[in-house]
Amino acid sequence: MSNSIASEEVLLLDGGIATELQRAGLSVQSPWWATRALLTEANRRILQSVHEAYLAAGARVITANTFRANLRTLRGTRLDDAGRAWMVHAAIGVADAARREARVPDAWIAGSIGHVEDCYRPDAVPPDDELRAEHGWLVRELSRAGVELFLIETMNTIREARIALEQVLTAGGRAWVSFVCAEDGMLLSGEPLTGAVHAVQRDGAEAVLVNCTSPTGTEVAMRALCRGRAGLIGAYPNIEDRTGLPPYEHVDRALPAALGPDEFAELVFRWRADYGLDIIGGCCGTSPAHLAAANRLLSGSISGRR
Repeated sequence: MSNSIASEEVLLLDGGIATELQRAGLSVQSPWWATRALLTEANRRILQSVHEAYLAAGARVITANTFRANLRTLRGTRLDDAGRAWMVHAAIGVADAARREARVPDAWIAGSIGHVEDCYRPDAVPPDDELRAEHGWLVRELSRAGVELFLIETMNTIREARIALEQVLTAGGRAWVSFVCAEDGMLLSGEPLTGAVHAVQRDGAEAVLVNCTSPTGTEVAMRALCRGRAGLIGAYPNIEDRTGLPPYEHVDRALPAALGPDEFAELVFRWRADYGLDIIGGCCGTSPAHLAAANRLLSGSISGRR
């Protein structure tokens, strides 16, 4: 795959990793969260199979399982310094093994950089010095592991997104930045998405996306992305059916999807047509079947399928 995306192309990102781990029977809860998949050879095989399934479905960017491999989370597991670094490198190693096994050498491996504290609680975002120290640590380990792209995702404030991006750019990396939004298309912090887009684009983000947001909220956010775009934009929505659950409450089981694969495919195909998305994928609730259905509709313009 080339290092850039032409305006007429659409690049397919993978889908939910934690969702698929839960479907395979792995627990995804504190203190390990999704990093539990790195603890044993058997679990790493499950994780690798998830990456392979997304590659087979058409993904050309697979996200390494480092969303929770940050200092704050890993300190809660009582791993020592070497153990915490090993978790990051193991996640990249599993993704690389999947790429080799799937024989898709031109797919990108993105190192996931999530929130330091809680992706749904903007009030819990730590002070700037803590953010710089902790995001800086993960960026350094991801760089040492050889990732090709940094995916700063599920950001709920402009402040944390900019600091994570600062650390990536200081390390000489390339970054996409993705925000989680409410139903009104605003960041969970209440900040306007257009301001967030302008801020991270000025700082040097190659793409700005919206993720882990309901299809309705994502649709609203798309309009702000279009108004603010000066580069690549994308979306990977949360399609879990959370009927009867409090907003953002974690449950340690795979929830059913609110959209079937064909419905999901039709939705993102329309978003591509209406909003000119460059990058499309899925977040919680999406599966390889959802991605494969999207790939079938978008295959005429998906990078790597030409």
